[in-house]
Amino acid sequence: MAADPTQRVLFISTGNAVRSIFAEYLLNNNKISKGRFKAFSAGSQPTGTVDPYAIEILREHYKINASRARSKSWDEFRNTQVDMVITVCDRARESCPLFPGQPEIANWNIPNPHDDDRPNVDLLNKFKGVAQQIQTRIQLLCSFPPEKLAHLRTKPAAKRR
Repeated sequence: MAADPTQRVLFISTGNAVRSIFAEYLLNNNKISKGRFKAFSAGSQPTGTVDPYAIEILREHYKINASRARSKSWDEFRNTQVDMVITVCDRARESCPLFPGQPEIANWNIPNPHDDDRPNVDLLNKFKGVAQQIQTRIQLLCSFPPEKLAHLRTKPAAKRR
């Protein structure tokens, strides 16, 4: 039986309320990823709720049902083997813990839409801009042929006797 070629990706932000949620749901969208990835998300200091604008944008602009999305701590993934960890903000990168198998770690540093102080842009459009930035990075990640990402796959931990 062949090994599962799906790459497991954990997206981490500070609050796990917007950016990492966008990344998780966009990467899990088979229209973009063609089933090559399984994404998860977590926060270093989860807010406990997903921002309603994130749910709305995923539903209205991407036709993705994220009604079951929840803000969760990275502690839930401490014993989960993933192939790649992508932090979507510098604050999460600075405090990112180690994960089993020592997966590759990347930092995208996408700005929080709540911190965007442009006065002539409404909050919904700021959220749309963040979603578009993440979608672009997701599409770039998905454009790599599987053999170019094979080195990222973590090896299963040796069984203890």
